[in-house]
Amino acid sequence: MTEPTMTDQHFPLTDFEQVDGDIMQQRAAAHLALMQRRHTVRSFSAEPVPQQVIEQVIQIAAGAPSGANHQPWHFVAISDPKVKQQIRQEAELQEAGFYGGRAGEEWLQALKPLATDAHKPYLETAPWLIVIFSQKRGGIDNNDNDTNYYVHESVGIATGFLIQACHQVGLATLTHTPKPMSFLSKICNRDNDNDRPYMLLVVGYPAADATIPAHALKKKPFATICTLLTE
Repeated sequence: MTEPTMTDQHFPLTDFEQVDGDIMQQRAAAHLALMQRRHTVRSFSAEPVPQQVIEQVIQIAAGAPSGANHQPWHFVAISDPKVKQQIRQEAELQEAGFYGGRAGEEWLQALKPLATDAHKPYLETAPWLIVIFSQKRGGIDNNDNDTNYYVHESVGIATGFLIQACHQVGLATLTHTPKPMSFLSKICNRDNDNDRPYMLLVVGYPAADATIPAHALKKKPFATICTLLTE
C-alpha cells in the first residue's frame, strides 16, 4: 500500500467546540459588544507594549484562511525609534503630495470629516508599527516558489484577524496606507520582486486625550448592510 503524502493526509477535527444555542447567543452578544467598542484612533500613548503580545497577535493573524493555504503574507513588527522616525519622515513626504492635490477633490472632501492631514506623529509615538506585506509567490514551505492565489483577499482577511486580535487584548489600532508605499519595502528590507507593502498598522494604547470623530461613529443600519434569505 502506498504511504499517503502530506497533500493526501486528512486528520479528524478534534478541537472544534460546539455549544448550545443559549451559550452561542450569549457569546455572539458579548463579542458584538466588545467589537462595538473598537475605534480607530489617531492619538497614541508612548506606553510600551510587550513584544510577546505583538508576536501572539501576529500569530493569530497568520492563522487566517488563505488561497490554497499558501499564507501569502509577511509581517514586520517595528519598535525601534530610529526606524519609526524614518517611516514617519517618508510617509509624511508622500502624504504631503496626497493632501496637496494628488488625491483629488472628491477624495479630500470625503476625508474632511475625519480632520486628517499630512502630519502623522503617531508613527513615532505609538510603541509598535506592523507592516503587512503580500507575496506573489511562495507556498506552504519556506523554500517553495509557487504562485500564490487570492493574495489580496487572503492578506485582507489576515489583516482583519490582526486588527480584531489587537482589540481583543486591549490595544488600539490605526490602518495607514500612504501611497506609494514602496519606501516601506526598503526600510523593512523587503525590497524585492515578490513582497509588496499591503498596509501599515499602528498599534498601542490610546492617548489620554484621544478622540473619535463623530463621522466615524455613524454606522449603517443592519437592514442596509445585510439581506437575509430565509424560509
